[in-house]
Amino acid sequence: MTFTKKQNGAALEICLEGRLDTMTSPELENELKNCLNGADSLIMNCEKLDYISSAGLRVLLTAHKAMMGKGGMRVTHINEIVREVFEVTGFADVLTIE
Repeated sequence: MTFTKKQNGAALEICLEGRLDTMTSPELENELKNCLNGADSLIMNCEKLDYISSAGLRVLLTAHKAMMGKGGMRVTHINEIVREVFEVTGFADVLTIE
């Protein structure tokens, strides 16, 4: 998995690409720990995300909780595979998905 960050003032967008799983989620988790303090809002762009595991879901949930007291977190551009994982796990009811 690769990800890129786009900072626009206090708004942070992270574009995910590939697989967010047990092997790749620690890297994203570390990056989020380093950059969320300066962000008022977070967009997780999943346009190129092919797969997400429970480890990836945990990272998204942690980011969601960290952003709740700020401007919030949105998940955008999810494909059908990722959408199905969100729906089966109940994350579709917790996260703001656009």
